[in-house]
Amino acid sequence: QVQLVESGGGSVEAGGSSRLSCVASGVTVNRLCMGWIRQAPGKGREGVAAVDNYGVASYADSVKGRFTISVDSAKNTLYLEMNSVKPDDTAVYYCVADGGVRCEWETAPYFHNRGQGTQLTVSS
Repeated sequence: QVQLVESGGGSVEAGGSSRLSCVASGVTVNRLCMGWIRQAPGKGREGVAAVDNYGVASYADSVKGRFTISVDSAKNTLYLEMNSVKPDDTAVYYCVADGGVRCEWETAPYFHNRGQGTQLTVSS
């Protein structure tokens, strides 16, 4: 059974940094497509970033150059390093995983496995 457990986020001032973590069990993170999606208040889920089993990453234009997705195989953990955060980044962030899919940030909202989410609030 796949289980994804996120942590991190919290409250951050605009321009600051934060890191999200996602510990996976039941799957091996470097053998799947892993990603992050988010949902802001009153909006639908949107893809943020994804990384395939070769380590190739893709990012939404809104976070490119500010966010970095990475995998630690030894810890079976996915990360999202967020720098220069903006109030528009405020959302619940979810870790997602799937196999046999087109592994890009645009498809991440449709991945079959998703964690419970963690809140990031950015104040101006």
